[in-house]
Amino acid sequence: MAINFEKAFGMHQHTLGIRSRRTEVLAGNIANADTPGYKARDLNFADALQSAKSRSGVHLNRTHDSHKFAQSFSMAQSGELFRTGNQPDTGDGNTVDLEVERNLFMKNSMEYQASLDFLNSKISGLRKAIKGQ
Repeated sequence: MAINFEKAFGMHQHTLGIRSRRTEVLAGNIANADTPGYKARDLNFADALQSAKSRSGVHLNRTHDSHKFAQSFSMAQSGELFRTGNQPDTGDGNTVDLEVERNLFMKNSMEYQASLDFLNSKISGLRKAIKGQ
């Protein structure tokens, strides 16, 4: 009997990918805290999850069988948006608030770990079922 991983893992596989992507976005914000004109970005988790579950996006045509399958997502389709700044503009146009970014990064790291723990639990359960334990 074949295992349907979509049903077995549920939304945890999607949340792990979204949390990973959000880590990249927040790290980019922190790295560009002193870059003039840089606008802080963040992911809308609900939109990104819906997009990941529906697998919407721009599908690229393959003209040869050896070409790899690829999808392209815009910022809006991936749930990535610009964040409104909490602090007044300092004159350089940068909207990154370093304290906010660090807090969001830490919270996202904990949520990523929770998603990873849930996924590991699901895999452990499947492993036990396969072994007949």
